Formats: sequence, C-alpha cells, structure tokens
Amino acid sequence: MTSKLLEIKDLSVEYKTEEATVYAVNGLDISLDYGQALGLVGETGAGKTTSALSIMKLLPAGVGRVTSGSIFLDGVDVLGSSKKKIGEMRGNTVSMVFQDPMTSLNPVMTVGDQILEVLKIHKNLSKSELSKAVDDMMEMVGIPSYRKKEYPHQFSGGMKQRIVIAIALVCEPKLILADEPTTALDVTIQAQMLALIADLKKRLNTAMILITHDLGVVAQVCEKVAVMYAGEIVESGTAENIFSGRYRHPYTAGLFGAIPKLDEETRRLETIDGLMPDPTEKVEGCRFAMRCKYAEDDCINTAQTMVEAEPGHFIRCAKVG
Repeated sequence: MTSKLLEIKDLSVEYKTEEATVYAVNGLDISLDYGQALGLVGETGAGKTTSALSIMKLLPAGVGRVTSGSIFLDGVDVLGSSKKKIGEMRGNTVSMVFQDPMTSLNPVMTVGDQILEVLKIHKNLSKSELSKAVDDMMEMVGIPSYRKKEYPHQFSGGMKQRIVIAIALVCEPKLILADEPTTALDVTIQAQMLALIADLKKRLNTAMILITHDLGVVAQVCEKVAVMYAGEIVESGTAENIFSGRYRHPYTAGLFGAIPKLDEETRRLETIDGLMPDPTEKVEGCRFAMRCKYAEDDCINTAQTMVEAEPGHFIRCAKVG
C-alpha cells in the first residue's frame, strides 16, 4: 500500500475539435489519503468534471486527451495502464456518482440487475451470495430490497440517486468521485443524501472527491478543500483552513462573499465581476487577474505558483503570500 491513495501531478487536459482547442485543465496537482474526503469547488467550466473523468480515464475518445502529467491511484499508473487494467479498476477501485441519475440508470433494466451487473464483473460470488450482496446494498442506502425488481421510472429522484450511489459502492471501492450528486435534488432530499454519503464513507472507509458549487455541502462532508478556477487549483487546504475564515485567495474570498449570511441584512449579495478567461486561449499570467481588484501588471504577465501560507494551506497568488 502506498502512502497516498491518489496522486495527481501537473495534469493538463485538452479538448481538441475542428473549431478550436479547449485548455480544460492546466497543471493540476491533487493528493488524497486513504479514507479522506476532498471537496473540489469552483464555478461552471473550471475543469472539475474533466479532472474526475481523467482519473477514470473516461475522457471523450478522439476529442479529450491528457497532454502532460501523471495520475497514480492506489499505486497504479492510470495513464500508463491498459484498457483491461482500467476496466478492472472502474467500479472496483474507483467509482463515479454522476450528477443526473436519470442519465446514469438504464431504463429497461431493473435496479437490482444494474447493481448485480457490477458485482458480476468484479466479484467471484455464487448466485445466492450475489443476491444477498444486492439486497444488503439496497438496504444500506435506505431502499427496501424487495424493490430490486422494479425499474428506474418507478422511483423518485432522491431514490434514483440512492440507487446510483448503491451501484457505485457495491464493490466497496477505495475512491468515490461524486460529481455534484445533490444538485438535481430538492433541499430536503439533498440533506438526506449528504447524511447518507457521510455515513457510508465512514462505514466503508471510502475516500471521496466531492465536486460541487456548494461550499455548505463541502463543509458538511469533507476534510480537505481545493478551490478550482479556469483549470487550475488556486487555493487548497484543510476544511478548517478554508471555513474558519483563513482563506486568502481573492477568488475564494469572492465565493464566500457571495454566500448569504443569516446574521446580516443585505439587499443584494456580493458578486465577482467579469467572466472566466476564454478556455480556448492560453493565459500566460494569473487566470484570475482580469477579475481581481488587487491585480497589478506583473499578475497579468507572470504565471503564479502555489505559495504555502501555513502548513498544508496553499494559495496561488503572489499578492497574499
């Protein structure tokens, strides 16, 4: 067993089409311990989902490609592994919970068969053992096992998401990639899903990367936080570093400033002016410079490196180092 479950170093990913090349991820560095949860936050288009797909080696064929960097998962070189090896890892070592359960589930297969399919691929079990494992997993996520012969359309949105989580966890993978698993749910069901994810993570000692826009969700579930902007991490640290008000990057400050406060009366929430840079254009300097009130000429022209502000707390900004 290696010291880290996941090590991503200097990862860059491009989407190349006839019209343009999109620089989706630029020099990404992430490390994750066994059993640890990382919250990956940032606005739409930051490269969060692309990063997760790279770990699963699920980038669109012929369009998406890794141009540099390395990914090691449980000691295995993901980018250098064969299709067979990656197939053995998906669902067994690493699983992904996608945002929309409607597009993740097969409408013409019973939910029990969809959970069973993963077990058949990865586990050498008897018919009775397989059936019991499906029943146990459904009960674990809060769905009566007698409903395993029903189809996805017979379940509510929250129940569908529970089934997707059951499929992802049935082989007890070491890492779960949860891509905005609560975004399509209402607030009450969202709270139930978060409680379920936290409970299953604790019981199975599963590590997790939780991709979300919602800082409140990260605060509930994660030990580490990484703030992503325009394809790179701009701030990372423990949840205590970030949520105790010790965040330092102007973008992170902008995200927290946009959160409504219960103890303050305000007519309008704060916003971050401007838009992310065009992902089809390479940026030489700080990617946030055009939206940053602290930016100077050297910010625009010089690439920023990660600075350790305190042990384990890193910021990609020369002005706050």
